[in-house]
Amino acid sequence: MEENAENSNSEEIKQEVKRTVTMHGRELTLVGGEIKAGDAAPDFKVTANDMLPMKFKRTFKGKVTLISAVPSLDTPVCDLETRRFNQEALNLSPDIEIITISMDLPFAQKRWCGAAGVNRVKTYSDYLKGDFGKSYGVLIKELRLLARTIFIVDREGFVKYAQQVKEISSEPNYEEALNALGEISKQ
Repeated sequence: MEENAENSNSEEIKQEVKRTVTMHGRELTLVGGEIKAGDAAPDFKVTANDMLPMKFKRTFKGKVTLISAVPSLDTPVCDLETRRFNQEALNLSPDIEIITISMDLPFAQKRWCGAAGVNRVKTYSDYLKGDFGKSYGVLIKELRLLARTIFIVDREGFVKYAQQVKEISSEPNYEEALNALGEISKQ
């Protein structure tokens, strides 16, 4: 009985750990549990540019998927990041997908993609319920934006790589993520 109480207490403590990122040095709180390499990828529902719902596991089942979470496509770093991944995606096999998720409205994402010439990376909006942000632990409580994070999910639905950018106004480590994507796609 004591062992169960001890496990319960450690679980409560684990849930209370405050995770943060910074924006221009200002500390911000992340909502949801931390997802790490080795975890089963949580399913989530977001909105596509055509305003239709997209369920992750149904849409990307059996594919290696790089998920790039960004605060807003209309900011310089998010713009650079999404354009960079779009360029890299041109050389990938069809069973590898790169998606970008932000809180931007779907029609704003569609407009941005058209203006930026982004046609290989698919963009999705988490604006309705923050389902992705909460499920992956990257929803910024104070701003209701997503923290800059990269996840790579393998064909079996497991997170094989996770990169949390501590200062969200900084770019991610592209080379590290792309190298991981290459290795995971060979498995």
